[in-house]
Amino acid sequence: MAREYRHMQEHEKEIIERIEKGDTLREIGEKFGFTYAQMRNFKTRYNKKQKKIAAGIAIKKKGRDAKIKSLEMENELMRDFLSLTERK
Repeated sequence: MAREYRHMQEHEKEIIERIEKGDTLREIGEKFGFTYAQMRNFKTRYNKKQKKIAAGIAIKKKGRDAKIKSLEMENELMRDFLSLTERK
């Protein structure tokens, strides 16, 4: 049986609007094709993210791409520094 993949981020605005409207997580999940557990996890992650934003904590992307980009920036800064100090 083939799996079907859907991304909640595509429906995030509509889901939040329906939660604020007062629909249950089960109703919202049925409309968009997600399970109750998936909706509960989404709401938990969304609430944590909003608390961090309200507290002024920077939200960092996770994964390899974010680490590689930060290393590339560090390397570029090091090259600039060494060129300014006339080192190789």
